[in-house]
Amino acid sequence: MPPAQTFDVVVVGTGPGGYVSAIRCAQLGLSVAAVEDDRPGGVCLNWGCIPTKALLRNAEVVSLLGRAAEFGITLGDWKADYAQAIQRSRRVADRMAKGVEFLLRKNKITLVRGRGVLTGRNLVEVASQDGTQSLEAGRAVILATGSEPKSLPGVTIDETVVISSNGAVRNETKPAALVVIGAGAVGMEFADIYAAYGVEVTVLEALPRVLPIEDEEVSTQVARLFARRGITLRTGVSVKAVTPGADGVAVEMEADGKTERLRAAQVLVAVGRAARTGSLGLEALGLSMERGFVQVSPTMETSVKGIYAIGDMAGRQLLAHKAMAEGVVAAEAIAGRAPRPVDYDNVPSCTYCRPQVASIGQSEARARQSAREIAVGRFPFTANGKAVAMGEAEGFLKVVADKGSGELLGVHIVGPEATELIHEFAVGRTLEATLEDIVHTIHAHPTLSEAALEATLAALGQAIHM
Repeated sequence: MPPAQTFDVVVVGTGPGGYVSAIRCAQLGLSVAAVEDDRPGGVCLNWGCIPTKALLRNAEVVSLLGRAAEFGITLGDWKADYAQAIQRSRRVADRMAKGVEFLLRKNKITLVRGRGVLTGRNLVEVASQDGTQSLEAGRAVILATGSEPKSLPGVTIDETVVISSNGAVRNETKPAALVVIGAGAVGMEFADIYAAYGVEVTVLEALPRVLPIEDEEVSTQVARLFARRGITLRTGVSVKAVTPGADGVAVEMEADGKTERLRAAQVLVAVGRAARTGSLGLEALGLSMERGFVQVSPTMETSVKGIYAIGDMAGRQLLAHKAMAEGVVAAEAIAGRAPRPVDYDNVPSCTYCRPQVASIGQSEARARQSAREIAVGRFPFTANGKAVAMGEAEGFLKVVADKGSGELLGVHIVGPEATELIHEFAVGRTLEATLEDIVHTIHAHPTLSEAALEATLAALGQAIHM
């Protein structure tokens, strides 16, 4: 093996957390090597966030074309080609991956192709088809290897009839009928996509409601609107077996103490993700782990000095934007700065199905468990002029606040562009804005953002347009 190449920082993984941390290290004057065994951008860019959003946009266009008459448009025969939707999503992902490669080059970061393994506190061995090389980190190693889809006990994902989200963004043939196991963000987004293309979709969820981490009112609204579109939702069910056969796949489940069997052409397993921590050499170095995740300090340093972990492998919210924030914290700590730790209570949660869902902070139920007196304000998009003009008036915006101080405790949105609207409240909570601060901020008319103003007014008992 040739002598080790030396860098200030070696980053293992170039997903959202990894490439952002590498770039921030470079900006701070550190020499950086980034190790990647797939394409730059990680799961999010190549197999998750980006291609699924491209597919969801296709599904939205298909839905709009189906409603053309509502907008005074008469169409002749038209066809929605699912294979072309998949191909477009791959082109989008490819373009973004090339963009990350450009950013790495621009910041003079050395991209090392292959699988990295820690062989010492500051040594990373990289194996590839061209052989093995060793990288030495003079200051720190940043681990950013992300996560991979989980399965259920006894259920084998073959990416043919039993697929994960990774398989779903590759398969160009749509099934006639699909069972989705898991009604979190991933499961509900793919249910939306497939249903838009005419697939008979059934969603199974073990917990009592879909989108179980969201506010209960939001879950109820989404379930009602999905059911209206013909998507079957079954909650409180336990999947016992998934058996592929010559004519598709059989799903055995238990509901209300009774065993039922469903048949479909395909099953999509969307029951969460597990950190990719295996085969990295973590055990030999004695890194502290808990429930499969690497334990880190507020500066993202692990129990071994000089080794940092960010993103999905560090637990908490498994979200790309959380990983990016952690990557910046780690980079600045390594460079000797005093970064502000990530505020995990102020990380937006977004689901991009139709209607979109976004939230930040506490649900109403959680807020009411405290000793505080709570004020709640709601505003329906049916009363918002822009939403009605768009023909997207389903849903609402809900503000949960401390009644005495006006502190924003939580915000929950279901409706058009919810994933964009949430950031007014993310900034507000960062700046410790109160209900009064929001209502004294003039919101342009007509905009969807007026729903933020009106819900805040409602929390103060001053609603104008309802």
